[in-house]
Amino acid sequence: MIKISIVKGFTLLELMISVAVVGIIASVAYPSYIDNISRANRSEGQRELLRLASLQEQYFTDHREYTTDMTKLGVPADPYITDSGFYSIDASVVGVTYTLTASARGTQATNDSSCLMLSITDTGKKAATSTNCWE
Repeated sequence: MIKISIVKGFTLLELMISVAVVGIIASVAYPSYIDNISRANRSEGQRELLRLASLQEQYFTDHREYTTDMTKLGVPADPYITDSGFYSIDASVVGVTYTLTASARGTQATNDSSCLMLSITDTGKKAATSTNCWE
């Protein structure tokens, strides 16, 4: 009688190939993941710029001037730091025009280096450090 035994398991070569494949997939997927996270965080800065622009217009209606003091718009500090802390927003006023500028901070500044600054003016003109930041 012949006894056949089956050995179950992986060889070292099979294990090394599997680790290499997972490493290649991760190295391709990680930059895309970081890009998506950065764009999602950028939307917070865009949203807050639009909200503060609306508040500037309301302030102008009440006081016949724009303000550089963000606390007069009802936000807690000047400059205003967004809820997640990814952007610092401040205003500049020249005559009867204003520009709100959002500057990336912390990990957002590191991961989204092409869009470090977002801005909007009293006419609604949107600007940024790169052309595709307001997509």
